[in-house]
Amino acid sequence: MPHPNDPSLRSFIDVAPTSDFPIQNLPYGVFSSKDGLAPRVGVAIGDYVLDLWELEQDSRLDVGPLGVFSQPSLNAFMALGPKVWSATRARISELLRSDHPELRDNRELRARALVPMADVKLHMPFAVSGYTDFYSSKEHATNVGVMFRGKDNALQPNWLHMPIGYNGRASTVVVSGTKVRRPRGQLKPPTAEVPSFGSCKRLDFELEMGVVVGQASPMGAMLTEKQAEEMIFGFVILNDWSARDIQQWEYVPLGPFQAKAFATSISPWVVTREALEPFRMQGPAQQPEPLAYLKQTQPNNYDMQLDVALRAGAMNEAKTICSTNFKYMYWSSVQQLVHHASSGCAMNVGDLLGSGTISGPEKHQRGSLLEISWNGTEPVELASGVTRSFLEDGDSLVMRGWCQGDGYRVGFGEVEGTIVAAE
Repeated sequence: MPHPNDPSLRSFIDVAPTSDFPIQNLPYGVFSSKDGLAPRVGVAIGDYVLDLWELEQDSRLDVGPLGVFSQPSLNAFMALGPKVWSATRARISELLRSDHPELRDNRELRARALVPMADVKLHMPFAVSGYTDFYSSKEHATNVGVMFRGKDNALQPNWLHMPIGYNGRASTVVVSGTKVRRPRGQLKPPTAEVPSFGSCKRLDFELEMGVVVGQASPMGAMLTEKQAEEMIFGFVILNDWSARDIQQWEYVPLGPFQAKAFATSISPWVVTREALEPFRMQGPAQQPEPLAYLKQTQPNNYDMQLDVALRAGAMNEAKTICSTNFKYMYWSSVQQLVHHASSGCAMNVGDLLGSGTISGPEKHQRGSLLEISWNGTEPVELASGVTRSFLEDGDSLVMRGWCQGDGYRVGFGEVEGTIVAAE
């Protein structure tokens, strides 16, 4: 049987070359539709969602315990492990192939199992057990360091020796399309003698990828590179909304807290690690050489194009303000997971790891407004008479990402969020 990543595969469902969801992708999500059934697990294919619960009931898909795909999250499926993930993806690929008649020629099953994307509501794809955000783009860390500490002290001494991160809030991770309320918090501008409490004035986004952990590790254990890789179920696009003025006052000495706790948005489709395998590549050279537990024996970065578009309330169309690539990340997702567990921290099914802001070496590749506007000193022009240094109420932000194959692309769809007033 052909491998699901075979670029020559075609589905009996017509899929445009620019679609994010060809047969080589098959990302997982959770959806509901007009049939009145509760949210359940599906796979995106072209402009349709393949209802895996329908296939499971019809005995076309067997992953073991019945009802795994009738649940409103991917957690139970992820817990079954990498061998089941791979076998299930191969079976779904077989059912969707243009040369395989089983689903193609079964009109009744096709009508039940294939739901037009336009008729579904997408939900959180998995229940987030814990959320950790990293700070792993050298370009982003350098830009921020130059802004606040000067060129000669841009990177902190520990940055080149380990992935820097902090524990965020799983409770406020939301799916694309969820409106984001402007946060409130303690503010203390440099000119103020004492802090005050009020609405954030310097609201920002951070373009990131999110790692979805599909396997648990026991408390007290360390992970090898191979173990960490096999624990990764897939990836989502992630927007780490950030209140820069709240963060400025609170981050010393323990780092971000309320400035990041109010919302984190993710895309509704989880693209599997296996689907991204053809786009794996070597990351930047790491100097000094990492300690032994962080050394990599294989390429763990991905050639993945990422775009951010911003539409101000008065605009009809969004304007692209960032185009970058996931390949620039200094610390890979595997290294982040290895380091996360290195103290003996137990990892759980459904853990989410944010990559940290993804910036590249060029100005148009900066992954946050803090960098794009250089801390508000260089406002970005969106349209005639419309500029932004930070996000305003009514602004809508859309992030997209994809890996380009030969005649197809493996994409994530989008993650969108619109800012609403604090009160």
